[in-house]
Amino acid sequence: MRGLLSRIGLTRPALRAWAMYDWANSAFITTVVTVVFPLYYASVAAEGLPREVATSRFATATAVALSVVAVLSPVLGALSDRAGRIKHMLGIFAGLGMVSTLALATVGPGDWAWGLLLFGLGNVGVTGSIVFSDALLRHIARDDELDRVSTAGYALGYLGGGLLLAAQLVLLMKPQWFGLADAGAASRVAFASVAVWWALFSVPLFRRIPEPKPDVSIQRPPLSLRGIFTQLAGTLGGLRQHRQAFLLLVAYLLYSDGIGTIIRLSTLYGTELGIGRGALIGALLLTQVVGVPCAVLFGRAAGRVGVKRALMFALSVYVGVTFLGYFMRTPVHFFALALLVGMVQGGSQALSRSLFAQMVPRDRAAEFFGLFSVFEKVTAVAGPLVFAATVELTGSSRQAVLSLLFFFVSGAAVLSRVDVAAGRRAAREAEARAGWRGDGAPEATAAPEGAPDASRGV
Repeated sequence: MRGLLSRIGLTRPALRAWAMYDWANSAFITTVVTVVFPLYYASVAAEGLPREVATSRFATATAVALSVVAVLSPVLGALSDRAGRIKHMLGIFAGLGMVSTLALATVGPGDWAWGLLLFGLGNVGVTGSIVFSDALLRHIARDDELDRVSTAGYALGYLGGGLLLAAQLVLLMKPQWFGLADAGAASRVAFASVAVWWALFSVPLFRRIPEPKPDVSIQRPPLSLRGIFTQLAGTLGGLRQHRQAFLLLVAYLLYSDGIGTIIRLSTLYGTELGIGRGALIGALLLTQVVGVPCAVLFGRAAGRVGVKRALMFALSVYVGVTFLGYFMRTPVHFFALALLVGMVQGGSQALSRSLFAQMVPRDRAAEFFGLFSVFEKVTAVAGPLVFAATVELTGSSRQAVLSLLFFFVSGAAVLSRVDVAAGRRAAREAEARAGWRGDGAPEATAAPEGAPDASRGV
């Protein structure tokens, strides 16, 4: 076991505790966001609503929730950095998500407004908590550990979310085995199980990871609302001194647009093509299963060939996925698409997270990850809007699938201009100028001799 933990980068209790939070919160993503709640909403909560009205309200609730986090996360990130409250803020958002998810069990037929309110609050909770868990990574992992630890977290997320979802599917398909009246009652039990799962597996993070201490030697504006916004203005202005981090954010904005659209609309697209529910759910589980080892392998590959090369490979696979989606006709095609997405989805997102972490000053990690979150939330809206606009203009969902090529190709073009080594140097120099001492944070270590230079591109 010790050898396995060493290979995936989880060599210390704090690192394992951090990765377990991905295991914990991924249950919400798979069950509430992706599979069970959308089906329950359409068949039970939105009972009596026209189909297109129900879909529109669901999309609006999602967009509002993500917009709330996009607005709040930079402010709360700056505040948590200043006050030494990263874990505190994580706990508040996670608690909001857990309580909202548990309350979904009270949503009955026709309760679409109550259901969407809880769904929106749950999204605010999970996405807000991830902002702060991402920020913690910079405080517990050395530079040479970031890629492997980040990908290990994604792998555990795939595994945890997939295991719980598999158990819930048995519950949904055979509710009588468990003394439940129907699939609706089983869905409500599934929501409660997510809240319990999320709470239980969050415990290691709060027990094992100390609250990062703010460095009082750094001169900053007063700790007030005005001071926080002054600091945020400085963060935005500071992007001039962190040009490589800014370029990475732009690249991520573009290619994450494509990734997010595939995640959110692939099931809807498959349904439109006549692919059965069983095949769609089976393909989702395949993505989860494949994502576990592939996320870990991506982390190891990045250590050999460089993070940028690994990301470029992932984007080339997504180009192939886009063409496959355009020509897709049968369930076999959909399973092939799920297999390819599972190979690169977790690895590409994890490496983007870890690479950004290396390019930002550690004393302002939560603040910068707040900006990172803003970019992520923009992608949650922009990609589907482009998809929908293409359908309106061309009358074809297949043409809309091809529109995703823009995001992957342009994202790769911007990524190719990122100088990783220069970005890392700029972050360390900013820390030195600010007088950051790194209280409680691990010392950065140099890359092993002979390791590839990740800044050389592909």
